[in-house]
Amino acid sequence: MPRRHNGRNYNELRKIEVQEGFLSHPYGSVLYKQGNTIILASAMPQNSVPPFLENSGQGWITAEYGMLPGSAQSRIPRERNKISGRTYEIQRIIGRSLRAGFDLNKIGQRTIIVDCDVIQADGGTRTASITAGFIALYKTIEKLVKIQEIETLPLKNFIAGISVGIIDDEVYLDLDYEEDSIAEVDLNLVMNEDSEIVEIQGTAEGKPFSYELLNRMIETGKAGIQSIIDIQRKYLSVEVV
Repeated sequence: MPRRHNGRNYNELRKIEVQEGFLSHPYGSVLYKQGNTIILASAMPQNSVPPFLENSGQGWITAEYGMLPGSAQSRIPRERNKISGRTYEIQRIIGRSLRAGFDLNKIGQRTIIVDCDVIQADGGTRTASITAGFIALYKTIEKLVKIQEIETLPLKNFIAGISVGIIDDEVYLDLDYEEDSIAEVDLNLVMNEDSEIVEIQGTAEGKPFSYELLNRMIETGKAGIQSIIDIQRKYLSVEVV
């Protein structure tokens, strides 16, 4: 298999850097870099829940996502009055993915909002937001335990995401923008640390793809996600049990 334009192997992640506690005010925040994609993720609790959860004893985790005007090659207008369909869809996948990591019955009658702001986009922003958002969310819930707002850390599983694609009938992990723009198949994969699938979104551009290629993408993505979860654990000082 030929080397990629950036010199990586087909199954090699971009370099990941994590600066936890990047902001002072949120309970949890992280500046997350995956190659040239940079995400600022923060999380803060509020003492209310959506109407459908009132008096249920259950909490809620949700997410907001946005791309800053200078995050791409062409300026991205701010979504002031109404968010786009793309933004809404990404917010939903981030929220669903993060909720899979924690027991909502044990976070109290509160909502934790995770904000994922794309400072610089170079492919994989939604999966990088899930990975970064999990770190910010974990630190927020950890603080709620520390200040005795929650009894114990209600962690169910670590969660991370990665992009996988097919270019010239070959599978590649963690696509940057240049690769994503020419990919025949673009797949976003979210898994927990037990390699169970939380979310999978795959789209063929131009021609269908086979079960065999799908399985290869999932296996390649699974290995990448396990490596990312190891990085999450390192920065959160959580040992594998």
